[in-house]
Amino acid sequence: MRPVKLLPSLLSSDFANLESDIRKCESAGVDMLHVDVMDGHFVPNITIGPLIVDAIRPKTELPLDVHLMISDPDKYIPAFAEAGADSISAHVEATAHLHRTLQLISSFDKQAGVAVNPVTPLESIFDAAEYCDFILLMSVNPGFGGQKFISSFLKRCERLRTFLDDNGLEHVAIEVDGGVKVNNIAEIANAGAEWIVSGSGLFGGDLNENVQLMRKECAQG
Repeated sequence: MRPVKLLPSLLSSDFANLESDIRKCESAGVDMLHVDVMDGHFVPNITIGPLIVDAIRPKTELPLDVHLMISDPDKYIPAFAEAGADSISAHVEATAHLHRTLQLISSFDKQAGVAVNPVTPLESIFDAAEYCDFILLMSVNPGFGGQKFISSFLKRCERLRTFLDDNGLEHVAIEVDGGVKVNNIAEIANAGAEWIVSGSGLFGGDLNENVQLMRKECAQG
């Protein structure tokens, strides 16, 4: 098992007390903060934009991982980069020219990633992997928090990890987003995921306790 980073999804935080929840994340010892951006077009929900990222940035030194679940991401990548994102992922299903999109993210000196929906063929991103710092495999259909984990993720993750390792791309991290809980995080990590996003699995209940339980599960394998 590779070292695991925990990323609370701010989609499940209390937006009326966002700074307080960020402080709780810091105190719990998480590694990054995950910011879900939805446009009501690519996915059936609307969340936040660059202004919120800009507001969060001075409140924490934790890296901000911005997941663009939006159509025409190239139009908005500069704004999120300038707002303070540290890593940005765009969906292969939403990009006309994936190589150009990844180059655009990298041009702002940000970590570049491609996100892939649960049944989109992995082959669609194999040729782009060398231009990525990370690949985000969705383990739910994007659009809403609190969904049930899709178990086919495990085989997809193992297959992607094998492809990356066999092609000299060991440095490319695999991120997982959707349905991650204390009771399934170990098998997710064992499948090859390294950046593990959890929303309700972390914010539901005692955040600090949930972080420690997840780390314990991963350590035990």
